[in-house]
Amino acid sequence: MQEIIRNIEAEQLKEEAPQFNVGDTVRVYGRIKEGNRERVQVFEGTVLKKQGGSVRATFTVRKNSNGVGVEKTWPLHSPNVEKVEVVRHGKVRRAKLNYLRGRSGKSAKVKELVR
Repeated sequence: MQEIIRNIEAEQLKEEAPQFNVGDTVRVYGRIKEGNRERVQVFEGTVLKKQGGSVRATFTVRKNSNGVGVEKTWPLHSPNVEKVEVVRHGKVRRAKLNYLRGRSGKSAKVKELVR
């Protein structure tokens, strides 16, 4: 039974999974279905966390929209995630940036990683 599940999950993996880390500012192009039409909507924000592995891997992106924090969790290998574009790399020392939820203004920013 486990072999069957493993084979199904292997088929659903994306060949080129996007490479980004926690703290990066990313632009996620997500497909949205409205009635019989389909369109692509862009969601830009900071990656708070990455979790899971294989097909079940997800990442959470947070942005400020009109002074209100909005978080969205995306499956990494979903066909509804068209592409993930890294806008800038962040310099962080944590695996999960949950502390950003309670902050606003300048303290909610992540420093840019200069390479």
